[in-house]
Amino acid sequence: MADRPDRRSGRGEDQYSWLTERETPDPDATQAMPKVQQSQPAQTRPQQTRQQQRGPQQTEQGGGSLPPPALPPPGRGGGSSGSGGSGSTGQRVPRSPSQRGRTVRRVLLAVVLVWLAFLIAVPIWAWSQINTVDAEPGGNRPEDQPGQTYLVVGSDSREGLSEQERQDLSTGSVEGQRTDTIMLLHTGSGPTLLLSLPRDSPVEIPGREPNKINAAYAYGGPSLLVRTVEQNTGVAVDGYVEIGLGGFVNIVDGVGGVDVCPKEAITDPKAGLEIKRGCQELDGTEALGYARTRATPTADLQRVQNQREVVGAIADKAVSPWTALNPWRYFRLSSAGAESLRIGEDVGPIDLGRFAWAMGRVTSGGLTCTVPLASTDAAWDPELAPQMFRLVSQDRTEEIGQDLCRSNGLG
Repeated sequence: MADRPDRRSGRGEDQYSWLTERETPDPDATQAMPKVQQSQPAQTRPQQTRQQQRGPQQTEQGGGSLPPPALPPPGRGGGSSGSGGSGSTGQRVPRSPSQRGRTVRRVLLAVVLVWLAFLIAVPIWAWSQINTVDAEPGGNRPEDQPGQTYLVVGSDSREGLSEQERQDLSTGSVEGQRTDTIMLLHTGSGPTLLLSLPRDSPVEIPGREPNKINAAYAYGGPSLLVRTVEQNTGVAVDGYVEIGLGGFVNIVDGVGGVDVCPKEAITDPKAGLEIKRGCQELDGTEALGYARTRATPTADLQRVQNQREVVGAIADKAVSPWTALNPWRYFRLSSAGAESLRIGEDVGPIDLGRFAWAMGRVTSGGLTCTVPLASTDAAWDPELAPQMFRLVSQDRTEEIGQDLCRSNGLG
């Protein structure tokens, strides 16, 4: 320590100045690190090179070197710019609720648009695959009538079935074409009506001798059958829809099977059918046997009831919302229908859509009947049958009572 100045000297200096004097720093002595006054955030301080940081940056009070600047973590990037960064920190700014909402809405909109395109494209494709037939009869026909009436035909043609398929479906090898199923579907201002015309019903066939009604199809195909139905009923046929045996099976399987409720157990080796009594689900092959069997006490009269039951169950499933929500079922049903149906050349897409919709309404408030019969040989009742046909032709199905609408046609 320096010697105290002599108080008695005549130098005129402050006698206490020695208290404020500092000792000469020892270069080898350990120095205390002075506090650094940060005038700006560490992340915005200009970066210095290692060589600059090691330079002689002593404070006026003799402090040591400044500490290295705070650097951002590797990969984030420093400064005010950076990929995905925000501000000067390089951190990703979380999306606001409004941004997330817009993203969700865009995704949902894309899904809805794709779904709508699918729902529209599949029927357009299916329509292009449907076969058409000439079902327009010549000669005099009934005048236009209110409502829409379709002739629904189930053909027993084995055309297109392999030997294995004929064996699996128990169809036999009968050649030619007949109509196992003949029904009129009427839709209009009143309840939708599905009316069976038993195939063995004796009728007048234009240009032929009187015969069973299904013989008209064998003689002259769809057009002669339409003309025969119109001439004997007085009901104008607005559209013709036909389905074959194999197509019937595919459609049933396409909707995932159908529920039926037979009142008695049925065993019929000829139809390949063995089912128990009560409600149960049938696959396509079983449903075909159920619609074709005659192994019941009333034979063909029970068969027409079974046919309406199966057709109604198919339609009920086909028009359910689940069909549109299940893409596999929607496509399979459309594909099966396209491969199985034959329609009249005058039936357009709107007509076919109206037909499908009307079929779906049969099981929900509609009427399912057999034309009133006079006897078990399927002959039409000479008084009640004309009443039924007149109400249909005038679109007055709401007036059809139980005296006319009979399940098997008999009173």
